[in-house]
This record gives sequence, C-alpha cells and structure tokens, in this order.
Amino acid sequence: MDEVDRDIVRLLQVDGSLTARELGDAVGLTPTPCWRRVRALEESGVITGRVALVDPAAVNLDVTALVSIRTNDHTSRWVETFQSAIDQLPEIVEAYRTSGDIDYLLKVLVPSITEFDRFYKRLIDAVDLYDVRTTFVMEEMKHTTALPLHHMTVR
Repeated sequence: MDEVDRDIVRLLQVDGSLTARELGDAVGLTPTPCWRRVRALEESGVITGRVALVDPAAVNLDVTALVSIRTNDHTSRWVETFQSAIDQLPEIVEAYRTSGDIDYLLKVLVPSITEFDRFYKRLIDAVDLYDVRTTFVMEEMKHTTALPLHHMTVR
C-alpha cells in the first residue's frame, strides 16, 4: 500500500459511492488505474464491503442500549448457544467478547424501552446468563465508521 491507496481508502470511508473518475480526480489518477487500485484493495481484504449507512432515528430506532453480560459457563457448547442466540436477534448490531469483569458487550437498537424489554426476555430465554446489566445511551457524542488510517503502513 502507498499514499494513494491510503487516500483512496480515506475517501471511500467518507463516501462509498464515489465513482472511479471522482476518486481518480481526488488522488491524481485516471479512472482505470484508480479502479484497479480499488479492486486490489477489495481483493486484499482492506476494503471489505460498501454499504448505505442508515440513521437509526429515521427508521424508528431511538433507543440504544449497551448490554454487559457475564457468564459462569465458558464451554464451547455455551459459546455456540450464545452465538446462535445473538445471530437470531437483529436488534443486536454489535457484539464483542471482552476482557475484564464483563465477558460480552452488546450494542442493541430498539424503538422504545418496552421493545427493549421484549428483546431482553427473548435474550434470556435463549441462553443461560449469570449477570446482565444494561446502560441506556442518553446522547451519542461521537459515531464514525471511518477507521483512523494514520497507523497504516505505507511504502
């Protein structure tokens, strides 16, 4: 990867709909070599996909909950059950296995506290959990899908 590749990635993180011509103009390439670089970045796994970002409030998902989970069971069977459960719950938009006091952290989007309660009941019916604690987000202070690229190695 070089500086041009990094610039292409930076630009596509801001606007994934840019054409090869628009990208090329921004990085000083003609469309064809620019498109080849984009394809190479996709094939190498640097660019993993392109999506449309949707405003949660615009689709009636006004409540964001961060769900902290602890379990006493760390067997592969439990993990498989848990993975299956979170795969079946579309309200979970992010899920992480973590270190420290919390075993798993889920980001959940729902329309209301009532809907969160319905989600919660489905979650605890699906998998045995030792401790579940929820923090409701009052204000989103920063949200970005763009990764910081200043650590990226360039040649």
